[in-house]
Amino acid sequence: MEKIVTYFKGVKSEWGKITWPDRKQVITQTIIVLVIVTLFTIYTFGIDVLFRDCVIPLIQKVINWALGK
Repeated sequence: MEKIVTYFKGVKSEWGKITWPDRKQVITQTIIVLVIVTLFTIYTFGIDVLFRDCVIPLIQKVINWALGK
């Protein structure tokens, strides 16, 4: 039990040393994250469309040609 109490005293001590970001920094970093996630989503969507509309039909045509269909 003493170890648990010591642990939480240490946690309380360290908690006071934390430097929290100000409101402007939180908003700026949140916007950066949202922009990066949006760009990655658009990129992933583009790759998906490319494979769906171009690569897969091309592979199917090559397979059909190879099988003589």
